Amino acid sequence: MSKNKSFSETSANRYSLALYELAKESSELDEIEKNCSSFLTLIFNNNEFQSLIKNPTVKKDELLATVLKISDQYKLNSLLIKFLSFLISKRRFFYVEEILKDFIETCSKKRGEIKAQLTSAKELSETEINSIKEELTKDFGSKIKLNYKHDASLIGGLIVQVGSTMVDSSIKNKLQKIENRMIEA
Repeated sequence: MSKNKSFSETSANRYSLALYELAKESSELDEIEKNCSSFLTLIFNNNEFQSLIKNPTVKKDELLATVLKISDQYKLNSLLIKFLSFLISKRRFFYVEEILKDFIETCSKKRGEIKAQLTSAKELSETEINSIKEELTKDFGSKIKLNYKHDASLIGGLIVQVGSTMVDSSIKNKLQKIENRMIEA
């Protein structure tokens, strides 16, 4: 790991914790968390905005004007707007993606949630997903924040990963194991 990466992770973590404390103190945690998710979605879906964030030659005023325009459009919380403006003034806005992801993860941890990933071969209904989520909540004794993904290449079955525990009951995995045994023989 390079020193720069370590510095950026440490800085992002400090900024996200500062935002968490400010949001908690002002009793606006839920709203700011939703705003951060919306802002991250915008970053992921807009290549032009991503380029603007990463471009070191962009002037602070131009970046601030863009963020304020986005803030109006997305009706962002005033505390979050001040925080984003602060990042711009300190030339730390290029960390914004890491900071907001870390902030959302911090909120999740403070609620006692455990992250889980569910991947299925067939498209699951909302009821089926909720049923699996409830079962995982019982099994792990904690709230589960479940991310669901459909992957037809699994042929059949499910892959569930909760923390470092992974259960792969997909047909693709079973076929891979059979193929490996045949190669070894």
